[in-house]
This record gives sequence, structure tokens and C-alpha cells, in this order.
Amino acid sequence: MQEKIIILDFGSQTTQLIGRRVRELDTYCEIVPYNKFPKNDSTIKGVILSGSPFSVYDDAAFKVDLSEIRGKYPILGICYGAQFIAYTNGGTVEPAETREYGRAHLDFILKENPLLKNVSDKSQVWMSHGDTITSLPDTFEVIASTDKVKVAAYQIKNEQVWGVQFHPEAYHSLDGTQMLRNFVVDICGCKQDWSPASFIESTVEELKQQLGDDKVVLGLSGGVDSSVAAVLLNKAIGKNLTCIFVDHGMLRKDEFKNVMNDYECLGLNVIGVDASEKFFNELEGITDPEEKRKIIGKGFIDVFDAEAHKIKDVKWLAQGTIYPDCIESLSITGTVIKSHHNVGGLPEKMNLKLCEPLRLLFKDEVRRVGREMGMPEHLIGRHPFPGPGLAVRILGDITREKVAILQNADEIFIKGLRDWGLYDQVWQAGVILLPVQSVGVMGDERTYERAVALRAVTSTDAMSADWAHLPYEFLGKVSNDIINKVKGVNRVTYDISSKPPATIEWE
Repeated sequence: MQEKIIILDFGSQTTQLIGRRVRELDTYCEIVPYNKFPKNDSTIKGVILSGSPFSVYDDAAFKVDLSEIRGKYPILGICYGAQFIAYTNGGTVEPAETREYGRAHLDFILKENPLLKNVSDKSQVWMSHGDTITSLPDTFEVIASTDKVKVAAYQIKNEQVWGVQFHPEAYHSLDGTQMLRNFVVDICGCKQDWSPASFIESTVEELKQQLGDDKVVLGLSGGVDSSVAAVLLNKAIGKNLTCIFVDHGMLRKDEFKNVMNDYECLGLNVIGVDASEKFFNELEGITDPEEKRKIIGKGFIDVFDAEAHKIKDVKWLAQGTIYPDCIESLSITGTVIKSHHNVGGLPEKMNLKLCEPLRLLFKDEVRRVGREMGMPEHLIGRHPFPGPGLAVRILGDITREKVAILQNADEIFIKGLRDWGLYDQVWQAGVILLPVQSVGVMGDERTYERAVALRAVTSTDAMSADWAHLPYEFLGKVSNDIINKVKGVNRVTYDISSKPPATIEWE
């Protein structure tokens, strides 16, 4: 059985980052809602409490009884988690005089404390809080402070319970990984045996047990996630897996043909369906981005369902759902950021059981698993691409003409990134067709044509992203090529927005 760390999610934007940091320590972890701690699980080695958008004294704050956990497992509270432990044990948490956000330095460290082993003097940490712990219960001991925060970190005396006011999971906390290593490896005693190879071995065995001789259908998108899921399932059940690849007409240029060739080389049983006419008809005149997503999502379900019903005795639907899909579709606070085409609808319509072998993996982990299985690098290293395709990169209504313009511009941009050796430095890139026209001049003629925006970002998990600082010479070359070679475009812009506050896609 795979040992694990449990992360109780109190709604923080960085909860997933905690999970990534633990996984980077070659240790398996699971993120669960704050009130859904798994009982009777002998594989749990320790517990981390995340931050939260709430104050611990708010009526709406997420609260949980830790009595069944405390004393049984080592516990680390981060930000809200630390405040919650202190507050529920008689400590005082109050609004800070000024919200502390950004870098701070530890000017007192209790070096002999196991959580702070090998943490450097004046270590930089990342603060993000509006409340602060102003007094601790008598049984608590301060183990680190900053010049503004006395209780930057504490431990309950004679207990394996710690709290830190800062965020060790943040990249800006320079010794954050060391602190998490101290907790996960030294204090909790995890063996660091989580790896792509171990994931493949255990998941293939679990899939064999879960699926038996049942038949499974999987919807392929051409992307990394569904492709890795397909190869993983193929290792487990072979001929009992049938993959369906639906072309909704808004893929990248020549994508359908190229991806079908890739899947054939991987030995997958794939049915390719050109349903572009259906999607163009249903999207005619639609401008609202969420409505576009829903139309494409429903259309995909209808086409997929029709094809799947041609296969006898199918009992399971497999999907390439990964962690960020689940998180963005519905957060713990119930806020929908955007709907994801691969997290709902199909199982209910088709009356099939759901199989999601990658559900607990981040994107970079999916790629590591794919490489471990020997998948080709050009498929594994592909940028993420939205399920609705170019439909959400065309602002306004969808027409065949607009899709063709965008496909041609996108091909120039992506090929340019590859030719200049920039593709692998970028997390995701594409071109957006703007709903405006602008005046230009070509030769001696005045033009009034479309404008496009180039979008390229750097990221590690898509939960946050920064705009890619591409060379001016490259951007100039791409702009010139698009304007000269793509009929109907006379202006190119570059999007320098980060996530947050912007999202990676425009719609």
C-alpha cells in the first residue's frame, strides 16, 4: 500500500501548490476537503492543514474537529491552518494592523527544532495574511519570528504539532522545501518511494482489479492527458479499450490527421470521427464564451455517445481528468471558475461507470508518467490545448473563415517557437482572433482587417502563470510572417497579462 500525506483543504489558492511540493519530495499525497478526513486508512503518515480565504473567527469559516487526528499523526498547519490550531486551543488571532503580503525574513529560529533543521539564518519566507496570532496557549512554543510577526512558527510542547504563519510551499520561501522535507521525511517518516514507475505499476494493477474483463471507451483529445490515460489503460486492459477521437472542426491545422497517426504508432484502438459540420452549425451566431463551451461539451457528448453505442457491452467511460481540471471546475468554496469539458455529463448520459486514472496527478507528473512508458517526446511535451479548441480563442461568433485564419496564424506562431528553440520554455501558447478590425496599409492600399493577439505563458501547473518574455526579434519575425502570409490579418499584438488576475485562455 502506498503511504501518503493528507492535505486538508480549507480553500486556499495555494493548497495545490502544497501538494506539488510534497510530490516533489517523491512522496504521495492526497488533497481532501477539510471535513472529509479519510478514516481507517493505515497508509496515512501525516497531515497538513492548508490556508483559507476566511478568518478563523468568521462565522462562515471552515472548522473541523481535530481531536481524532491530533496525537495520531504529525500535523503541520500553514497560515490559516496554524491560526486555526492556535485559536481552537485558546490562543488569540486578530486582524493585523496592516495586511502582510510578500517577502519577510526569519530573524529568530529555534535551530534545534526538527521542523527548522538546516534552515538558514535570516531565511526568506513568503507571507500572505490579514490576521496574525497575537497570543499562544501556554502549551505552545514559538520556534520562529520575523521583525513584524512574533509567532511566525510554533510547536505544541511534547506533541508533533506545528504551525507556520508563512507559506513554505511558495517559491519565494527559500527554505520552504527544506521545512516540508523536515516534516514529511524526518518527522512523518515517509520513505520517498513515490515515482512515475511506482505510479504506473500500482495504477495498472488497480485498473486490472477495477475493470476486470469489462470494456472501456475513452475520449481522446490529442492532448497529453487523454493520450497518457489511453496508454496506461492499454497496458492494463489491451483490446478491451476503444478510444474515440472527435474532430469538432476547431483543432489546430492538420491536427486530426497528425494525431491519428500518432495514436496508430502507439498501438491504440482508435475511432476517428469528423463531426465539424455539426459543431459549426450549432455554434452559428453564438458569442458568449461559456455558452460556446457548453455547446461544444454537449456536442462532444452526443457524438461520443453515438459512436460508443456502436460498441457492444461497454461498461466504463475513461477520461484524462487531472487535478487542475477538478479544482477549476468547482472549488471548495463552490465558485465555478470555468466549466471543463471533461469533468461532467458523459457518465450520466451514457449510464457508464467512470474511470479516471490520472485524476490525482498534476500536468508535469502526467508527462513524467508518459515518458516512463516510452511515449514519444513530441506528444508528451505538447502544450496544453483547450477542449473547445480554437472556439475559445475566437472572441465573438465562430465561422469557418475565422477558424481558417486562426489556424494559419497559430501554425506560424507554434512553428516559430519550435524553430527558435523556445517551445519547451513555454507552458502554453496560441493565437487569439480579436473581434475588432484595424486600419492598415499594404503596398499603396488602405486595409481594414483583423487583429490577433499572441499568447504565451510560463507555468508549472497552470494554477498560476506569467507571460513569457519572448525575444523581441522573435516576436517581430512572427508578427511579420502572420501579417504577410495570413490573408485577413493586418495587426499583431502580444498579451503580457499574468494569471491571476487574467486566465491563460481569453475565454
